[in-house]
Amino acid sequence: MESLLSVRGAYNIAMCIEGKQLSSVELSEKLTSCAVNGCSTVNFIIGSSFGMSEEVKRRADLRLSMSKLTFPHQLARVMLLEQIYRAFSIAKNTRYHK
Repeated sequence: MESLLSVRGAYNIAMCIEGKQLSSVELSEKLTSCAVNGCSTVNFIIGSSFGMSEEVKRRADLRLSMSKLTFPHQLARVMLLEQIYRAFSIAKNTRYHK
């Protein structure tokens, strides 16, 4: 984990239940902002079933929650991937997100 959080210029997003909830449009705007500001790497960090260390959360640039609900990790990965795809579709102004 240390190597992920120390990549120069990376934007680190800790996926945790106490994080901020964003709409798909807001996530798209956040990722676009990262790119415009010269960030070439975005790391989405999903903790284990026991959660995520406070150090990782503290060092993250953003704490993001998909929901107040709890999801199995395999499902959370698929949901996150779909939201990333949706965010890029929104940024490209395609019809996928509607």
